[in-house]
Amino acid sequence: MLEFRKICLGMIFSGLLGLAGCSPSSDSTGTQIQINGAGATFPSPVYANWTYNYSESSNHKIQVNYQGVGSGAGINQLKEKTIDFAGSDAPLSGEEQEKAGLVQFPMLAGGIVVIFNLPGIKDAELKLSRKSLEGIWFGRIRKWNDPLLQKENPDLALPDLDITVVHRSDSSGTSFLFTAYLAKISPEWKEKIGVGKTVHWPTGIGGVKNPGVCNNVARIPGAIGYTEYTYAKEMKLCSASLQNRSNQYVVPDEDSFRNALEKIDWKASAGFSLDPVDAEGGKSWPILGITYILYRKDLKDPVRSELFPYFLWCFDAGKSSAVNMHYLPIPEAVADQIRTSVFKMEGPVQKTESVKNGEKE
Repeated sequence: MLEFRKICLGMIFSGLLGLAGCSPSSDSTGTQIQINGAGATFPSPVYANWTYNYSESSNHKIQVNYQGVGSGAGINQLKEKTIDFAGSDAPLSGEEQEKAGLVQFPMLAGGIVVIFNLPGIKDAELKLSRKSLEGIWFGRIRKWNDPLLQKENPDLALPDLDITVVHRSDSSGTSFLFTAYLAKISPEWKEKIGVGKTVHWPTGIGGVKNPGVCNNVARIPGAIGYTEYTYAKEMKLCSASLQNRSNQYVVPDEDSFRNALEKIDWKASAGFSLDPVDAEGGKSWPILGITYILYRKDLKDPVRSELFPYFLWCFDAGKSSAVNMHYLPIPEAVADQIRTSVFKMEGPVQKTESVKNGEKE
């Protein structure tokens, strides 16, 4: 819990992404250069780690700041030109990027998990089918000892306890991913509720950002919600095993997330606007999320000249710390594509030393 508090403080007071194959520097006058980002809370824990370490490595000549305010708020701030880059778990289409004058690329992947608070039931013991998830989030399954849940969990003593659904109350990329999954498994959800960073939830109470959802689930017996895997792990919340596209129940962990990541067709859409949920494969986790970086095409120096090295640093030196915090780096072939096409690097791709827990490996 102490580590989680440190992470949260990092989200509030420090910033995002760092650039790469070279050491950070100040401008020609020696003045500190500030790079400001905001957006998705999905990757905030690792972004806090990266921004702190990158800024430290430059002796604070480059100060990278990132605030986890939610994907929707981050994109709005970027369009309003109040920040230099945004983080979002809900990708913009190629057409949307072009219209807004933005460039988008993927930074990390991770799992969206269903968290619950049921006394006496341990992590991953609870199994939830696609049908039961639909019923819970529509508010039709209201008790934990509902016959369908008992049928799916014959070895568990499910209590006669009200189910309290917890969802995000802010504009959220995590909500976008979760509702995209519900829309895939439920035609009724797709028609009546839809997919979005904000939707009209049929039932439940709201929580602000991922920590708000986690806190509500932690304090309410019988609560159920959704969050990014790192938050569940750091707050020691239990996550359910879910039925995937192959009708197999899979445990939420790095292996099932990686199996889903390997199924993604990275060339399927312009501007890396991908659909990672409900992947094929018997061992694939059904709700994978990809978190993106967006920046403006008209970004000016000196920030522009320092921004790309920061992102490259994240791909290279920041990779091990991301893994340690339960995220998945994007495949190296995709990272190389970003280095050469988005960052317009020529010649051999430069790599930087990996950082683990703030120290070089």
